[in-house]
Amino acid sequence: MARLTEVRDADDPRLADYRDLRDVQLRTHLEAEHGLFLAEGEKVVRRAVEAGFTPRSFLMAPRWLDGLADVLAAGDVACYVVTEALAEQVTGFHVHRGALASLERRPLPSLDEVLQDARNVLVLEDVVDHTNVGAIFRCGAAFGFDAVLLAPRCADPLYRRSIKVGMGAVFSTPWTRLADWYDALPDLSARGFTTVGLTLAEEAAPIEQAVAGLDRVALVLGSEGHGLSARWERSADRRAVIAMREGIDSLNVAAAAAVACYVTVRRSLPTPA
Repeated sequence: MARLTEVRDADDPRLADYRDLRDVQLRTHLEAEHGLFLAEGEKVVRRAVEAGFTPRSFLMAPRWLDGLADVLAAGDVACYVVTEALAEQVTGFHVHRGALASLERRPLPSLDEVLQDARNVLVLEDVVDHTNVGAIFRCGAAFGFDAVLLAPRCADPLYRRSIKVGMGAVFSTPWTRLADWYDALPDLSARGFTTVGLTLAEEAAPIEQAVAGLDRVALVLGSEGHGLSARWERSADRRAVIAMREGIDSLNVAAAAAVACYVTVRRSLPTPA
């Protein structure tokens, strides 16, 4: 059973995991250094614990205790009970979802582990916005993608904002980072995947054509500003584009991921009569 502890001082050192959550650079450094991440909201906290992540502590307003009573009963860990005003003072924002948890990170799995038995995977190059990363994880989970692979400079999927936008999809979707950026796509091709890069290049085929008839697909998306790097665009097995009305040249990367994921998973379904 969690140990309920009322805290009334925002400077209490026991709340260090939850301090200044709006400062992205500070939090990224702190969380990596101490091997932790934050989950926010009843559903997301529950999903993190149910996925087997070990809680370091909980922070919540009294009105959320009953809703997470079963989660709190599952282990001997501190639960710091604070007013919502104090929670805002500590975190730097209004915690309208009322519940936060600090959890321990796990070592990233190997590429072999993540790709075992995978048929459809998402590959992200330099997607640096946490909101976009979370939304892409959610799209992949919604359409049954088996894994997500991240280039070294992609935003952290376990950052609080990523987790929140993705509704905890990062807990159920296998993922890892690619150690070798330069030859990442040729390596996936050698492993039996057809790499399909989303691009606005003139020779790109409509996404429906690009994925038709393929067995194992690695759907590749580039950064928010410039899209795929020249290296990844050239080394992709196929280049694909999402058709849009005249005058609209592109979609947000998360929206593009949703469309491309939908088309990709339907490639082997029978055409309705």
